[in-house]
Amino acid sequence: MKKNTLILGATTNENRYAYHAAQMLTEYGHEIFPVGVKKGEVFGKNIQNSKDRITEEIDTVTLYINPQRQEEWKDFILESNPKRVIFNPGTENQLFMDYLESKGIQAEEACTLVLLSTEQY
Repeated sequence: MKKNTLILGATTNENRYAYHAAQMLTEYGHEIFPVGVKKGEVFGKNIQNSKDRITEEIDTVTLYINPQRQEEWKDFILESNPKRVIFNPGTENQLFMDYLESKGIQAEEACTLVLLSTEQY
């Protein structure tokens, strides 16, 4: 089933996991909504550089920003109203995970690349 996925920390840097996630999500037929601090395009999608609300329904937010930067994106994530947030390796933040769960959003420590390749996404 196709999932609308917001990639927070999206980048055009081919050496970053966020880039590989954008590639793999696209290859698996998921719609991506890349959001990051640098301008650019990944797999036909412009990287949004603002915290403007995304109007499409978001199934999953996959995080590629470190815990110190997550607080500034909290409202943006909540306004996106995702069903779940994936905390990829290096983004783990139990306090934020607990907060999301209290708001009815599934929070999961996992690797998007692994979930996709093992058909658990």
